[in-house]
Amino acid sequence: MIFYKQDLPESKLLDLYKKILKPRLIEEKMLILIRQGKVSKWFSGIGQEAVSVGVTAALEDFEYILPMHRNLGVFTSRNIPLHRLFSQWQGKAGGFTKGRDRSFHFGTQKYNIIGMISHLGPQLGIADGIALADKLKNNKKVTAVFTGEGATSEGDFHEALNIAAVWQLPVMFIIENNGYGLSTPTNEQYYCENLADKGIGYGIESYIIDGNNILEVYNKTVQLKKEMKENPHPVLLEFKTFRMRGHEEASGTKYVPEDLMKQWVTRDPVDNYRMFLLEEGILTEEYDIALREEIKLEIDQNLALANLEPEIVPTYSGELDDVYKPYEHEEVNASESSENIRFIDAISKGLKQSMERHNNLVIMGQDIAEYGGAFKITDGFVDLFGKERVRNTPICESAVVSAAMGLSINGYKAIVEMQFADFVSTGFNPIVNLLAKTHYRWGEKADVVVRMPCGGGTQAGPFHSQTNEAWFTKTPGLKVVYPAFPYDAKGLLNTSINDPNPVLFFEHKQLYRSVYQDVPTDYYTIPLGKAALLKEGNDVTIISFGAPVHWALETLAKNPEIKADLIDLRTLQPLDTETIFASVKKTGKAIIYQEDTLFGGIASDISALIMEQCFEYLDAPVKRVASLDSPIPFTKALEDQFLAKNRFEETLLELLKY
Repeated sequence: MIFYKQDLPESKLLDLYKKILKPRLIEEKMLILIRQGKVSKWFSGIGQEAVSVGVTAALEDFEYILPMHRNLGVFTSRNIPLHRLFSQWQGKAGGFTKGRDRSFHFGTQKYNIIGMISHLGPQLGIADGIALADKLKNNKKVTAVFTGEGATSEGDFHEALNIAAVWQLPVMFIIENNGYGLSTPTNEQYYCENLADKGIGYGIESYIIDGNNILEVYNKTVQLKKEMKENPHPVLLEFKTFRMRGHEEASGTKYVPEDLMKQWVTRDPVDNYRMFLLEEGILTEEYDIALREEIKLEIDQNLALANLEPEIVPTYSGELDDVYKPYEHEEVNASESSENIRFIDAISKGLKQSMERHNNLVIMGQDIAEYGGAFKITDGFVDLFGKERVRNTPICESAVVSAAMGLSINGYKAIVEMQFADFVSTGFNPIVNLLAKTHYRWGEKADVVVRMPCGGGTQAGPFHSQTNEAWFTKTPGLKVVYPAFPYDAKGLLNTSINDPNPVLFFEHKQLYRSVYQDVPTDYYTIPLGKAALLKEGNDVTIISFGAPVHWALETLAKNPEIKADLIDLRTLQPLDTETIFASVKKTGKAIIYQEDTLFGGIASDISALIMEQCFEYLDAPVKRVASLDSPIPFTKALEDQFLAKNRFEETLLELLKY
């Protein structure tokens, strides 16, 4: 292995040695602790430390870096106190996740490190969002994100590269090509000769680097960073290295040919760099011994601190209180001035006033810029706010949602418009596994609103007509809003944007241009989790949201003798159970009306809650009315049969007979 010092001073060469030696000695200690049963699981980075250390050393501490679970050198190079890392690995409160996640599945804003989730791919999109925020701030920062050769087969990898290329984002995409994805060798993972070749198709500058040569890693990264600061653009770096241990320690390495293992032993990044420094007279044996003893002492002292820390004592409140970031609703009252506008106009005006109120708010989505979006909600926004804040995206929902998370991490608010709610399926993973869990895992907000044009009645067929709120209402960490009227839509959207938690905001397409209401002209907010009581009566409680609220009003107008409490939920998560229970205890009868299919819908949970909390007050079974348990069809006759609208009146009248 040939090392080129270039113009690096001896102090920097020694500093790099200290930085690469420290994670190696920690790992050796971890392997002992695993055998002693004091650490439950370990993902070793032995043999590939030069990548983590070299890249991190090339970045400033205030620049974001997004590592994986073999990048201990990233954390130690940022000088995170070792006792906190040890507490993290032991699942203690002194770590970064309060025992809720393990190893390196965490982030820390203090050290500008954003950890991974096990799905790997979203990490790359987060880096796009962080870099976008830096580019908007024009602060000449670079973001580095790590991935392995296995994750380059994931769609998120390709989506993130494409976004970074199209938007010319200053992201270093770091591929640690370490030979194996668990036990699958690289020749069974991709067909191209080098992974760096994958950048060519996206117009991205790409390089192949010896990942075991710390000076090559450091010098190339420093050079590229300088170029990226002056001219923001992404680069793809493939670091050829090798994983000397198993995927995790229990896996072993029996699947690795012995000759291959012997070959890479001779290329050990720590040993080779040490020999180079000794030969150059930069390092002495005496100093090396002293340095190792110093690091080992630091390890032992910090392990003792972590071991003294008590085990976590679980409490219900401790867990539940951290699912969402605390948010105190900002009450902004509506003005007396109003105008009679459509549902779609209320959404558009709410967005516009929120964009004026929050100059760090960015809207992203397909065709939302000059075209104004599929439903023209953002028409004219580019003229008002510019293309930097109203951004057309490629067709890649997953990476866009992840980028929204990156914007949130780096001080922005983000709105993602799904062209249709159905299309959220291709962005499902980062919503339910990234946005929803981030605050619970390591206390970071996810200041993202995902707008969801949804619903049937327009003969748009199985892929443009779903109302899929139940995909998200069962996921802790998400808030779900579903207004039925223009007044609520504007006020609730404003609140959703203010709230630092992730919000799925459902907008029924059929209501866009068919429902009018007097709406205040100025900015105002409505608190989440508060239902609206539209009608009052003692006969029955009708609970609904979205378009079925209007269908229920039609049914009650047709049957004026029925005196009902009609509850428009408006927010599905959090759910206003107080209003529901009070009404049911008064009327003794409840019917839940949703557009979604019956089985597994939120009506089932509301029914169960009523049975559990109001059983002694009920005079009849709780009824549910919903659409057929089939995909939603296209032809009008089939769609009419599918929708719940034609079955509600009959079920309601039957319930009243009890």
